[in-house]
Amino acid sequence: MKNSFKNLSFPELKAKREDLARKYMDFRFQLVIGHVDNPLQKRVLRRQIARLNTLIRQHELTKQREAIVAKLQEEQAGKALPTK
Repeated sequence: MKNSFKNLSFPELKAKREDLARKYMDFRFQLVIGHVDNPLQKRVLRRQIARLNTLIRQHELTKQREAIVAKLQEEQAGKALPTK
């Protein structure tokens, strides 16, 4: 399950995170009520959400880095042209 999120696209990652967050919230409520078969599932859900947050942040940083590189390349291309 650890590596199953790496091949998802950015929108799919966000949707999966929202789904797991809802499951986590429901699980917490059931834990308080006392109708839980496996209480360690809370830890598993929390860690999966953390993995998704990490992958989402990596996608965001990659997009920012690409935008900065493109901007720098444009500026360098503009300066390389001879001006009269």
